[in-house]
Amino acid sequence: MLHEPITVPGAEEAQIRDLNRMLERGTPSLVGAGGELLAMPDGVFRLLKDIAHNMQLGRAVVLVPEDEQLTTQRAADLLGVSRPHFVKLLEEGELPFHKAGSHRRIFLRDFLIYRKRRDAARKAALDRIAKEAFESGLYEHTGIPEGGEDE
Repeated sequence: MLHEPITVPGAEEAQIRDLNRMLERGTPSLVGAGGELLAMPDGVFRLLKDIAHNMQLGRAVVLVPEDEQLTTQRAADLLGVSRPHFVKLLEEGELPFHKAGSHRRIFLRDFLIYRKRRDAARKAALDRIAKEAFESGLYEHTGIPEGGEDE
């Protein structure tokens, strides 16, 4: 049930900007067709605020249910790896999967947990490498690129 991303048509940019500004002021109320007033639930408010913000920045927005199932190809594409590499990750137990017939499927929530964990591990490794390079004095001999400046 992955739908196409929704982007803002040029004609609606001003409306999205106004909506975003309104949402920044606090939780609005909803007015029904018959004029009845309803306080917007907090979860809906946070989601609408995030959607409006991203649309104002020109980012496409896709809503996907948490229990959505991904194919191995779709999950590999989202991670930026090959499908065979992703299947290897599944077989090594890096993230849970189930089978639909003979096809492997991954729940979106499990995929997002894995991606967050992988990204955190990558960041920690890069931080460690940068710290080691700094402590060993490697940055002291690094020239500043043409047009660059030193802090």
